[in-house]
Amino acid sequence: MAPPDTRTQILDAAEHLFAERGFHGTSVRAITDLAGANLAAVAYHFGSKAELLAAVIRRVIEPINAAQCAGLDRLLARTPDPSITELVEAFAGPLFDEMPAGDEGGARTSRLIVTIIGDPAEEMRNWTGSAEDTVRDRYLAAFGRALPGLPPEELWFRLRGILAVVAMDRVEVYNRRLPASLSPVAGEATRRWAITFLAAAMSAPPTET
Repeated sequence: MAPPDTRTQILDAAEHLFAERGFHGTSVRAITDLAGANLAAVAYHFGSKAELLAAVIRRVIEPINAAQCAGLDRLLARTPDPSITELVEAFAGPLFDEMPAGDEGGARTSRLIVTIIGDPAEEMRNWTGSAEDTVRDRYLAAFGRALPGLPPEELWFRLRGILAVVAMDRVEVYNRRLPASLSPVAGEATRRWAITFLAAAMSAPPTET
């Protein structure tokens, strides 16, 4: 197998460091040192540190978004009114697929998503584009049809909650081994438990104001 090219080495190093240190805590020099590249390579391949961050995140997010869209397409081809559980599975399932338990790559992806959610850096909020907006809007519309009494703001809060719950679970599963009293099957069943839990949370009545 051929070794990764310089661009890929920089992406790999940046993903690792951004996930662990956040945007401002990661220097371009630290990225190039880890990648075994020179400082000019970042400007040559990406233009800037912010554009490198966007490339890192899109490399991680695009397969998830594509799977989410494909899952929603399959649901809507079968019925115009999928159930809440089906919608949750179509949205959350690809997150589990791309963040398998016990896998370093999956754990790095989940750490990066947690960093995206929690890092206050403006660059972490400004990397999204039309593709990410399309996925968000399609699921908001589908859940909105299934939950017509839920205010849009609360619906968006709950949809963000799905992402946060799954990402945090994947980080926790990787960082902490199962206690001896728990069966290894528990890890494999987490996806089903999460979908059951999240479907119930999404189906809850609107919060009274």
